[in-house]
Amino acid sequence: MTHSTVRDVTRRIIDRSRVSRADYMDRMGRARDHGVARAHLGCSNLAHATAAMPAAVKQAMTGGRAPNLGIVTAYNDMLSAHQPFERFPALIKQAAADAGATAQVAGGVPAMCDGVTQGEPGMELSLFSRDVIALSASVALSHNCFDAAVFLGMCDKIAPGLVIAAAAFGHVPAIFLPAGPMTSGLSNDRKAETRQRFAAGEIDRDALLAAEMESYHGPGICTFYGTANTNQMLMEVMGLHLPGASFANPGQAIRDALTAEGARRVLTLTAQGDDYTPTCEILSERAFVNGIVGLHATGGSTNLAIHLIAMARAAGIILTWQDFADLSDVTPLIARVYPNGLRDVNHFHAAGGLQYVIGELLAAGLMQDDVRTVAGDGLHRYTREPRFIDGKLTWQEGARDAIDDSILRRVDTPFQATGGLKLLSGNLGTAVIKTSAVKPEHRVIEAPARIFHSQDAVKAAFDAGELDGDVVCVLRFQGPQANGMPELHALTPILSLMQARGQKIALVTDGRMSGASGRIPAAIHVTPEAKSGGPIAQLVDGDIVRLDAEAGTLTTTAVLAGRACVEADLSANETGIGRELFQPFRAAVGPASEGASIFFGGATR
Repeated sequence: MTHSTVRDVTRRIIDRSRVSRADYMDRMGRARDHGVARAHLGCSNLAHATAAMPAAVKQAMTGGRAPNLGIVTAYNDMLSAHQPFERFPALIKQAAADAGATAQVAGGVPAMCDGVTQGEPGMELSLFSRDVIALSASVALSHNCFDAAVFLGMCDKIAPGLVIAAAAFGHVPAIFLPAGPMTSGLSNDRKAETRQRFAAGEIDRDALLAAEMESYHGPGICTFYGTANTNQMLMEVMGLHLPGASFANPGQAIRDALTAEGARRVLTLTAQGDDYTPTCEILSERAFVNGIVGLHATGGSTNLAIHLIAMARAAGIILTWQDFADLSDVTPLIARVYPNGLRDVNHFHAAGGLQYVIGELLAAGLMQDDVRTVAGDGLHRYTREPRFIDGKLTWQEGARDAIDDSILRRVDTPFQATGGLKLLSGNLGTAVIKTSAVKPEHRVIEAPARIFHSQDAVKAAFDAGELDGDVVCVLRFQGPQANGMPELHALTPILSLMQARGQKIALVTDGRMSGASGRIPAAIHVTPEAKSGGPIAQLVDGDIVRLDAEAGTLTTTAVLAGRACVEADLSANETGIGRELFQPFRAAVGPASEGASIFFGGATR
């Protein structure tokens, strides 16, 4: 039986979204009824669509009803997570041919690595890249020659951008085919320790680089449970992956088998077959609620508090941070994966992984089985895990008992009783905090504010010895309108060092932290942001700020009425590294609480 809160939140989302969802589904119905344009293209148009194809593919595409797969790929060989996609189109094309179908690479989308751009100007393009990816994927599919779509993309903004595009083409069946995480390298606790030692001046840059190279050492997603791996959880929980597909490593035989099987499976979901399953029906209100519950239960990335809202809006579904908060209150944290624990996603997968988590949450009524997925109706299908035995891919029932209770727990004996994310509100606005990695003794802090307008200014104050007491670092003008809302993970080592020294420390910002947000209490995504006149623009050095993650409040004792909002000089953020091309994005973007998107909700003026 569905938990009462899960049921109530789902109902209010359905009610809130009734008009927008009906309009969306009506548009998808009209697109479905129009059919695939390839069936009635003019001769010249069809010749262009098939000109570069081998003769057999040309014949199949022009002479019969063989379905055609459109592959949208985020392949590049700078991102370790996306380098394995180089081989995927050939595997997909062969699988399609074996099934009597065809496949074409419809187009590519950009894919930037937040790990490369952390603390650099390029990070100011990162969040906006999600909407660029959605636009690019839409251009790829706009040829309308495809009966189904295959999406190849995994990391921070890439998977959400592809989901937005998949929703825009929601009448077309689609499947996401992941490449999996890299194998485990340097342990995450040693990596964090090395970063702190470098920040303290105890080791040199050569030692730091050696540790980082040992951590990030091969193809695949970085192994901590950041945004990229949270995305993979989400794609599986929402039924866009095959069961158990998320965390098989690149280069394994089972990974190739899952890729080929994914292509074969989506071909059975096209309008030509008997099991037509358009993506718009998979992206339902219940599926998004399941995704939020999965986020809370696994202590996933704070970035998903933005991305899920934007993805849902693309499917006509309106989510709010209050939905996240209410679901967090009833969802226990049953997984600890770094930065919420010491183990990485490979250990998580080996201990039972998503199949165990989904089974536990379904049994507790916290996830809803009544959904459509690429594997068929019902989320219960995702309690099964793939096996590659004697050259054949099969599925068996996954683990129902936790093998290692330092990684996975039962719902009735969780790591903590509530979810990994919490909503904060008060006279400084609304914010999100990730509590799953923050020890209870660090979840409440009241201290004088120190105001900053850049990461470099925080680092300079630290290097000058100015941050030597209890302090709330308020880093403002980092929101989407100001500079694109960069992640501020580059501050983690020095803030962690301050906390380790015994200082009471917190971060309050209208920017983002990395999906690897960890031990420091950080009120992030503060809305309204400083650029739009939010209260944090009225704070001055010395104001007392209180962050209470237990009570869910973010307040100041200062009297803000009558104070002017500070205006920052943001001219240095407007040009260089392509930033000048994104000025229209900064002018049009909506607030973080509405998905920080250029598509849904205008900026507050």
